[in-house]
Amino acid sequence: MKKVLVTGGAGFIGSNFCNLCKDKYEVIALDNLFLGDEANLDKGIKFIKGDACKTEDLDKAGPVDFVVHLAGTSSAPMFMGNGLVKGYVNSVESFLTVLEWARKNGTKKVIYASTSSLYGNNPLPLTEDQHVTPLNHYAVTKELYEHAGACYNKVYPEMDIIGFRFMSVYGPHEEAKGEFANLISQFCWDMARGLQPVIYGDGEQTRDFTNVRDVVQGITLAIETNKKFGADVFNIGTGRATSLNEIAEALEKAFGNGIQAKYIENPVKEGYVKGQWADISKIKEVLGYEPKIKLEDGIKEQVENVKIDRIRQTSSDKLR
Repeated sequence: MKKVLVTGGAGFIGSNFCNLCKDKYEVIALDNLFLGDEANLDKGIKFIKGDACKTEDLDKAGPVDFVVHLAGTSSAPMFMGNGLVKGYVNSVESFLTVLEWARKNGTKKVIYASTSSLYGNNPLPLTEDQHVTPLNHYAVTKELYEHAGACYNKVYPEMDIIGFRFMSVYGPHEEAKGEFANLISQFCWDMARGLQPVIYGDGEQTRDFTNVRDVVQGITLAIETNKKFGADVFNIGTGRATSLNEIAEALEKAFGNGIQAKYIENPVKEGYVKGQWADISKIKEVLGYEPKIKLEDGIKEQVENVKIDRIRQTSSDKLR
């Protein structure tokens, strides 16, 4: 059985990968629990509380066949204020430490999280060959990942280094991310509490909302393929643009509680992404990827999960 180390393995995407692939691979989740929660992981999954910036913590996993690197500062707001320097150091140090550790331990591939934020407000649909100019510090670190990975692979070509430019990923186990979670999750949590979800501007801005299970599918395809890539990047999304108005309407219908969105002036004055829509022809052709989770079904599932969580919480409160 292939052995896979997942950094950030108790976080949102990491825990979903571990849970969905635990019977397919020997998965090891490493996480410092800053934005993760060990409770996100199914029973039986090996968990290491540790930091991807520290070789001694990575060593606890032992040699692995593949690394899925999802650790690091994971959203633009985390770089604001006093988080700027720490955000850069954490992201860059963890990526380079993982590359060095993986190579020295004979790892076949390092698969890592890049971001669609690199594209800014580029023409739609977004293609991997477009020139990118990052609009925020988070995107700068991901561009560094891509360039550093390409340089690293030229020196050490035996290990493939593959990046996925995630679109707007949503799904279960985002609670630990709090304010940094996807808009669908945040809207869902608000409406479950009887609050109006807040939309900036007129709500016509679009995102390529991608279910986390499709992201896991893409990562798995990259692990399984026998093709050699060297260093490469792929968009991973649905190839569909959906407005925030459509999301709010779908959630209102799924909850059935009549709560409608509240609109406010957009407080983000610089670098706000107006549209996101991935061209996924490359990942389809090269890896055989095909998005399987319809947005309507993913939203219904998200709402049901929130309702179940609220029932559990209510029952727990009654027992106190």
